[in-house]
Amino acid sequence: MTRLTAAILVFSLLAACGGLRDSRMNPANWFGRDKEERIAVEEAQEIYVDPKGLVSQIVSLKVDRMPGGAIINAFGLPPTQGYWSAELKPVNGEIPDKGTLIYEFRLLDPTDPQLTGTQRSREVVVGHFVSDQTLLGVRRIEVRAATNKRTVRR
Repeated sequence: MTRLTAAILVFSLLAACGGLRDSRMNPANWFGRDKEERIAVEEAQEIYVDPKGLVSQIVSLKVDRMPGGAIINAFGLPPTQGYWSAELKPVNGEIPDKGTLIYEFRLLDPTDPQLTGTQRSREVVVGHFVSDQTLLGVRRIEVRAATNKRTVRR
């Protein structure tokens, strides 16, 4: 009888996990799927000129929970191969603006002329750790590129 009870308990837990797949209680759904928005190109006047330019577009964005915070992973697509030294640069010094953390995906241009290549060969991946203290009250994370931006929500 104990084996039957244990088997029923295990199967009921597994069945319940299937229902929690899309639930907010599932740690894998801490931040939802990313959402893309197009950005109109504007003439920006900056006092400080950053040597790193914005990546052309962001292909995907995800946030993975880690002990003590989260890692923001962004996949950017520059126009050619050879871009390097990528970073997610915080806007407003990582102080949330109305519950939103905003970052810019910046990288350095290639030093020599490069081939265009396939999309997969041009993709640049960057990660950025954000502490639990910084994430307090944050409901949305936004990463900006030259032509689009992607956001994830809690």
